[in-house]
Amino acid sequence: MKSLLELWHYRELIRNLVVRDLKVRYRSSVLGVAWSWLNPLLMMVVYTIVFSIIFKQPDIHHYPVFLISGLLPWNFFNDSVLQATNSIVGSAHLIKKVYFPREVLPISIAISNLINFLISLPIFFLLVVLSGADLTWWALLLPIPIILELAFTVGIGLIFATLNVFYRDTRHILQVVMLAWFFLTPIFYPINSVPQEKYLLGQPIAVQLWLRRLNPMASIIASYRDLLYRGVPTGWDFLLRTAATVFLVLIIGYAVFYRYSPSFGEEI
Repeated sequence: MKSLLELWHYRELIRNLVVRDLKVRYRSSVLGVAWSWLNPLLMMVVYTIVFSIIFKQPDIHHYPVFLISGLLPWNFFNDSVLQATNSIVGSAHLIKKVYFPREVLPISIAISNLINFLISLPIFFLLVVLSGADLTWWALLLPIPIILELAFTVGIGLIFATLNVFYRDTRHILQVVMLAWFFLTPIFYPINSVPQEKYLLGQPIAVQLWLRRLNPMASIIASYRDLLYRGVPTGWDFLLRTAATVFLVLIIGYAVFYRYSPSFGEEI
């Protein structure tokens, strides 16, 4: 609790770091903040061509809307984790000179990417209008999966930021891990296209079930899809299980970071 209160006292520092990150992100860029719209839009076009024309996905109406409803939150998670992982090592000069709660760095990165994600959301709603897809009032519950994803992202970011201080290969390995994680998350394909059951060494494994159980991002993406693409509320039992997993990861991530942060100055 003392650490959390200290973090609250440094909220102005978090705000300044977020503002700095957003300014650096678009510095010397001709299009500036428009890249928040163009980047997911261009990615959506590429994936739509590949998975809707070349490798056609069956029974997916308004595939671009389906795709971007999962791609936008994934980009938020992916960028946040990769940047947060190097946040401590990359700010070694600052850590050695000034005292402040070290968790401020990965948290500020997650918040700045959250703002970038919110800036990019109008692209989704514009695509819904242009494609003629339906959007229901359940979309007003969008803050719920956003909060869950932010909590999960901060927890994962704190864990990998700690690992990267002691093992500098972490951020290189993580790029491969995040790529594999992307393909194991139902973003460009529906979860029901995953086989219900597969046999491994003669034993049946519920592939679809364990994909969700072992991959919280699959559940988070499913929550976004329920509200934005399918126009239905996520089941409360499913949502509560996801929330429990997410906040457990956040607590573990914060505990790991808090345990090892006093030795960061020596290691970097």
